[in-house]
This record gives sequence, structure tokens and C-alpha cells, in this order.
Amino acid sequence: MMHFLSFTWDPSEGLDLGFYTLQYYSLMFVIAFLCGWFIMKSIYKREGISLEKLDSLFIYMVLAILIGARLGHVIFYQPELFKEDFFSVFLPFSFKNGVEFTGFRGLASHGAALGIIIAMFLYNKKVLKKPILWIFDRIIIPVAIGGVFVRFGNFMNSEIVGHPTGTDYGVIFANLGEDFPRHPAQLYEAVGYLVLFGILWYIYWKTEKRKQLGYIFGLFLILLWTIRFVAEFFKKSQGGFEDSLGNILTTGQWLSIPFIILGVYLMMKSSKKVYTE
Repeated sequence: MMHFLSFTWDPSEGLDLGFYTLQYYSLMFVIAFLCGWFIMKSIYKREGISLEKLDSLFIYMVLAILIGARLGHVIFYQPELFKEDFFSVFLPFSFKNGVEFTGFRGLASHGAALGIIIAMFLYNKKVLKKPILWIFDRIIIPVAIGGVFVRFGNFMNSEIVGHPTGTDYGVIFANLGEDFPRHPAQLYEAVGYLVLFGILWYIYWKTEKRKQLGYIFGLFLILLWTIRFVAEFFKKSQGGFEDSLGNILTTGQWLSIPFIILGVYLMMKSSKKVYTE
């Protein structure tokens, strides 16, 4: 059912392939990784970097995002899993009441960000061997478009939903058994990330700012986590440690602040670090 300002969202569980149902969230991750690979391929070609190093980068990124996002979710939002169902932290199965395939239902973008930072230090040291900010300035371009697909996957799964709008405007998530509209917070965030991707793409391909080490990375940190900070005002609480801090801000907002500060610092320092090789 659809009205001028609202519609009911009731998608299927995934794409039925006959022998297997591919979850939309998993599909969005696959698309994000593929887009990322092609974007970095074009960047490496422009920079004269061997495509053999691109294959290594892909492996580092996949592991960093999946492991970092999963650990980030458990540490920041669901720490009780370490005691209640330890192996489900690392495996797509629940062992609490017998063995049940669940997939990874909890992934946190802040954890993914930390995972990427650690992985890029390792990748740069072992494979790329350039100034560390060089790879950060470039890897965040596909990360931005990846965020678009991930948030759309959240929307398809009717998860990370927004607060009730209190009006006729919004999305009714039928999968949640609800009959009132909520803010489509996932789509707000996805649109923000799409705009961010466009900005980063333009700066890298059309300006000389890519030569200022840390400039694009710093801008990315400021804009991405500001988008996340604002989007949190529309989201239903995801839990975490916000209660212990008086619910002044959400857990996601608290975790975004350090990244924004780091971004400001990097942009301020970038004019002094020009890389011309």
C-alpha cells in the first residue's frame, strides 16, 4: 500500500535462487566489494601501481571490514555475547540453543573503520610501501560508495530503522509487525554517503588535492561521521553504552566524534605534506 507521503515496506527475505536464498544484505556487500575493486583498479592504473598489489588489497579489505565490523558490533553494542555465545562472535552460527545458522546479524561501521585503518597499516608495510596517508586518501573513495549499498541492505532487511514520524510521512516496516510510519533513516544515510562519494571522486580525479597527504582522508572522516552523527537523531536506539552516559548522545554519535576530530587534524596538516611521486 502506498500513499503520497508514506508506503508499506514488505520485501521478500532475499533472492530465491532455487537451491539457496541470497539475503539482500549479503548481496549488497558483494556489490560493494565489486564496486570497490573496480574503483581501486582505475586508481591504481592512474597511479602506475601494479595490479598484483590490488589483489592483496582486496583480501586485506574484505577481512578488515568483516572482522572489524563484527567485533565492533559485539564490543560496542552486544558485549554479552562474549559470555553467552562466544563462538557466534566469530562464526555465522548461534550455539546458544543448539546449532543454528544465523549469518552475521550484527556489524558496526565504527568497527569496520578501525579494522580498515589497522589493515591498511599492515598492507602498506608489507605490500604497497608508500606513505600511509597515500593509501588512506584513496581507499576511502570506494568505502564511501560501499556505505551506500550497506545502508540500502539494512533498508531491505528492515533493520536500523528510524524513530516513528508521528505523522503520515514515513515508511511502514511490515516485517516488524508495525502499522505506523517511521523515518527511513537507512535511506537518509545512504543518500548522504552517495553525495560524499561524489565529492571524494571529484576531488581525486579533478583537483590536485590528491597530492596533499591526508586531505581527502581527513575530509572523508569529517563528512562521513558528520552524516552518521546527524542520521543518529532519526534512528531508533541501537543500544550500547549510551545509557551509562546519560543518553545525551547515542552510542553511534559518541563513537563518531573521535573520527571527526581526527579528520580536522589531518586536513589542517595536509598542506604541509605534499607527495609528488
